[in-house]
Amino acid sequence: MALLEDLTPGVLVKGLLPGGNVTVISVKRHGSTSVELVYKDVNGHLGNELLYSDGVENLEIVAAGLPWSFDADGSLFRLTSEAYRIRLAYLFDPLIAVHTSLIEPLPHQITAVYDTMLAKQPLRYLLADDPGAGKTIMTGLLIKELMIRGDLHRCLIVSPGNLVEQWQDELNRRFHIVFDILTNDRLEVSASGNAFTEMPLCIARLDKLSRDEYTQEKLRQTEWDLIVVDEAHKMSATFFGGEVRYTKRYQLGEVLRKITRHLLLLTATPHSGKEEDFQLFLRLLDADRFEGRFRDGVHKVDVSDLMRHLVKEQLYTFEGTPLFPERLAYTVNYHLSGLEETLYEEVTDYVRQEFNRAEALESSGSKGTVGFA
Repeated sequence: MALLEDLTPGVLVKGLLPGGNVTVISVKRHGSTSVELVYKDVNGHLGNELLYSDGVENLEIVAAGLPWSFDADGSLFRLTSEAYRIRLAYLFDPLIAVHTSLIEPLPHQITAVYDTMLAKQPLRYLLADDPGAGKTIMTGLLIKELMIRGDLHRCLIVSPGNLVEQWQDELNRRFHIVFDILTNDRLEVSASGNAFTEMPLCIARLDKLSRDEYTQEKLRQTEWDLIVVDEAHKMSATFFGGEVRYTKRYQLGEVLRKITRHLLLLTATPHSGKEEDFQLFLRLLDADRFEGRFRDGVHKVDVSDLMRHLVKEQLYTFEGTPLFPERLAYTVNYHLSGLEETLYEEVTDYVRQEFNRAEALESSGSKGTVGFA
């Protein structure tokens, strides 16, 4: 706080004008309780002010040439600089999520995350490696890397009910990322009326979302940075009689596609053997490219930019050794008795004739179902 006696020519005064200091040019005193002040602001403009002793409480004399000081706590500056260093650490360590997690990643896991998925903006991808490839590890790496880079604040993982606790445990234990599991209690006690808005990192059960329309309506009102769907092949649709039959799970997939920037589908069995159904599934990733019904010989299918499928024989350690033991397939010869040989021949003949009939019906335009009872 300044006093009238402190106001002398040449001093800097703070608080007289908003947004800057002023330099006192001259002071004319009118008794002991008031002064007339002529000053110059930071832009060089002159001004004058009549001040009274009870009106200078908010004024402050500033040391000349020092609009700031160096008497603050240096540890706070160190803390701030360290925070910025950590925030920008990914610029200097391209594998920072690997080095800050409790994992020992394999080559195919690193290439999936750092060579493929992180480069896609926005991400629309199907990770379809064989079981045992570590799709949970790859997903955790992706989530943590996006979080470190400031590209992910809200993430939803949709998983079969029996796997939600496993997802929560793996992400917490290996990557130190704490996800909440969506439960009926969380839905009922939500303060905002929508539990999804209160859970930025959420794991939800696939069938809960697909079957409960109330919960799905709440989900439609939210937006996410990344949605991951485990066992994504369950979101299937099929062509039947020239029409598409959509399952509730597939319809959920269409909802998820619209409310997220990044979408990652995980499955070890992406293809059911029917190309037209497979393209329906890929429509969840690229609705424009896979619009309409697939026609063999007309539609060229190249999904290398949308999916990756590595079998166990393609997985290696950093030392170049196979990750899984070699699988050998061979036929064991054995002797059939007379009755066994007769049964084998009759069953083989039956199967051959009935399936030939089915193919003939299909080629003639008739539809039929062939099975065994």
